[in-house]
Formats: sequence, structure tokens, C-alpha cells
Amino acid sequence: MSTTSEPHLRDPATPLWLGTVVLRWITLAFALGAIIVHLGEYRNIQLTWAGFAAMVVWTVVTTLTFSRERYRCTVLVVADVVITCGIMMLSPLALSEEQFAATAPLVTTVWASVAPLTAGARFGAVGGGLAGLIVGVATGTARGEFDLDVARDGVLLFASGLVIGIAAMTARKSQAALARAMRTEAATAERERLARSIHDSVLQVLARVRRRGGELGGEAAELAQLAGEQEIALRALVTSEPTGPSGSDADLRAALGVLATSRVQVSGPACEVRLPSNTVTELVAAVKEALSNVDKHAGEGAKAWVLLEELTNEIVLTVRDDGPGIPEGRLEAAAAEGHIGVAQSIRGRLAQLGGTAKLDTAPGAGTEWEMHIPRPANRRRTAR
Repeated sequence: MSTTSEPHLRDPATPLWLGTVVLRWITLAFALGAIIVHLGEYRNIQLTWAGFAAMVVWTVVTTLTFSRERYRCTVLVVADVVITCGIMMLSPLALSEEQFAATAPLVTTVWASVAPLTAGARFGAVGGGLAGLIVGVATGTARGEFDLDVARDGVLLFASGLVIGIAAMTARKSQAALARAMRTEAATAERERLARSIHDSVLQVLARVRRRGGELGGEAAELAQLAGEQEIALRALVTSEPTGPSGSDADLRAALGVLATSRVQVSGPACEVRLPSNTVTELVAAVKEALSNVDKHAGEGAKAWVLLEELTNEIVLTVRDDGPGIPEGRLEAAAAEGHIGVAQSIRGRLAQLGGTAKLDTAPGAGTEWEMHIPRPANRRRTAR
């Protein structure tokens, strides 16, 4: 199935584009009526009709292009503004002094008001407002003065482009939010289906192995402990929320939740902590490296705690264990021997994200990593 056949993938601003097409024909008819009403007053009627003919041709061109999504390119929208202003500049040569004195309509009349609307539909509020100002300045230039009427027209042109731009931006943001919600809903439904299947098979087997192994003791107890850890990890995996597709936002809280085992406790906010997916990937990798060090150096009985905090301007991750700690000078010696896990896997990852990683350890006092990463500027206002 092609993407153009799926309604949710189409440009949500399409109704605005079609509205500009209809409005352009309506204003073209008004321009024709204005020429007919003032037919005997023009200084150069041939130039006036030439300008009107150009308006007809451009109306046909924009109707054929702006009605189709793939032709709504930047070049055509910019050309729309330029051509509109160019035709308007014929007015000083076509209108008589009496028409200017009586504030008669320019050659383009209200037809010129459509260009800011198409710019708003294409570029958003800023583009639409800027196009309205450009057409407003061209109106004052064509009349040879900037009086109250020209200022009023400029304000209306600016406001119309701005409003259409805001509407287009809102429609696109709403479509993106709906698409994300649909993807999350589909992923959640699939995850729930898999969770039911796993619960009826794998989890029950792991739970039975854990119970039976604990009863038998010996090596079976070790297998039971491993089975228990995998049961906890699998339960966390199937109950966590989808992290979202690559290149989009992801929930850091859910991504960290799957690291929980019988020896690792993960705590965080009750709500989602959404960050760019690549940032979530790097932070989870840093936490995994810290937990890996716990397994390697803190002993089999050591436990670890992962705490996620969501502050207004930053995210704080703390990984703490109750192991024997790191002897003084051990990290420097490891780096000299070529072991760069701490330097690159933790501190290096945080540095790439614009954050910092602080290690607090002492013999007999365990080890604590405190990782700080600034929240993206566009997400600070929604901090919980």
C-alpha cells in the first residue's frame, strides 16, 4: 500500500491549501469586476489587461500545483509571493493619477491577499507573517505612499498569513501526536499479547524452576537463583511501556526498568521520562556499564540500586552498590593498564550528551555513580 493512500500520512494542512485555491479564483473574479467598473479610468488599459492575464495564468498554475501535495514546494510558494508583488508593481504604470487620488484598487486588488496564505500553509506562522509584510510593503510601494489605508492592509495581510501559519503548524503537530499515539497503542497491544503468551509459558516454567531448585538445594539452588533473576527481568520487560521507534522520543524510566533483577532495584518517577531515543540508549548503556562493574568487582552477594530523578532542567541518574568500594588509585592503575571502561563507557558517554558523571567511592563504603544530563530546552517547560 502506498503512503499516499493512508489518510494519516497526508499533509494535515491540505484543507488550507484547497481553501487558498478556491479563494484565489474568488478574488480573481473580484479583480475582473474591479477592472470592468473602472474600465474608462486607466492610464494604460492594455497593461492592466496584461496584468490580469498574468493573474489568470498564475491562478491556473497554482490550482494545478497546490491541489497536489507533492507539488507544494518551497520554490513555488516563494514564486507566488514574488509574482504577486511583481504584478502589483504594474499599478503605477496602469492606473491614472485620478485613480490614485481616489484610492482606487490596484491591478491585483484582493487577489494579492492569497500569497501570504499559501506561505503560511507551507512555512508556518513565521513564513506566513513575513509574506504578509512583504506584500504589504509592495502595496505601499505601488501606491507611492504609506498612509492609514496601506497600514491597515498590511496589518490584515500579516495577520492572515500568521493565522493560517498557526493553523497549519497546529494541524501538523496534532497529526504527529496522533501518529505517535497510534504507534504506541499498536506496540502496547502487541506487547500485551506477548505478555499473556509469555506468562502462560516461560514465566510459569521459570517460577517452577525457582521454587523447585530452592527446595532441592545445592547446585539446583544456584540454578533456581539464576531462574529467579531471569523471571524478574522478563516480567519487567513485558510490563514496561514501549520505548518508541528509533529516531523518536523514548521513555527512560521504562528502559531502565528492564534492568531490575533480584540484586538490582530500579526506582524512578511514577510518570514517563521522555527523552530522544539516542539519549536514552546512551544513558542505559552507561548504567549497564556501572552495573557490570558491580558484578565484576563487588562480589556475588552485592546489591545495587538505580535511582532516576527528573528535575526541571536536568535528569539525574544514581547507581549505588553495597560492595567493598574501589581502593584509592585503582582507577588510575586500570587506565594505565589499558582498561578504559570507566573513562569511555560512563564518563565519555555522559560527556557526549553534554552531561557529567561523578564517582564517589571509598574502601568499605561501596560505590556510587551520579550522572547528570541537561534536559533538552524544548522539554523543560513540561518537566514534572
